[in-house]
Amino acid sequence: MKKTWMTGVLAVAALLCAAHPSVAQDKGKTAAAELSSEAQAALQQLYASVPLAKELGPKATAILVFPKVTKAGLGIGGQYGEGALLKGGTAVGYYKTTGASVGLQAGGQQYGYAMLFMNAKAVEQLDNAKGFEVGVGPSVVLVDEGMAKTTTTNTLKDDIYAFVFGQKGLMAGLGIQGNKITKITPKC
Repeated sequence: MKKTWMTGVLAVAALLCAAHPSVAQDKGKTAAAELSSEAQAALQQLYASVPLAKELGPKATAILVFPKVTKAGLGIGGQYGEGALLKGGTAVGYYKTTGASVGLQAGGQQYGYAMLFMNAKAVEQLDNAKGFEVGVGPSVVLVDEGMAKTTTTNTLKDDIYAFVFGQKGLMAGLGIQGNKITKITPKC
């Protein structure tokens, strides 16, 4: 049992450390520009595959896009990714998303996700938090394929809509509940 647990911890640590160097630790403006570009490209990928996201995007006050989140686990799991907050198509801030879990899980995967902040109050809570935790504060609705096909913008009334996209790899269960989002500052 101890050996399996330790193997899980080491596997998660290795995958998360290799996932992506932090914008805060990289070359500042160059890394920020690259992350901004990746976030904008990922948002276009989401818009191309999910018409509801494309319809909601222009109505959002801001969109937080994590182009690549790496999740891995073997008994103990973790995830990490970096993204950009876009307002009017321009990056105005950079964030990291982290999460940990314990339970029956094995595997690894990468995916992207976008959070569409539908009002200024929701964005304000992200900006004022020392670590915005998904599921605490403004209501966050994870839009799955079925909901995306049967929902119209007239029926949507929540603060934040989250879309997961571009999943690669194999891991049971995917959600963003409990993820912690923290602002990062590029060093110049």
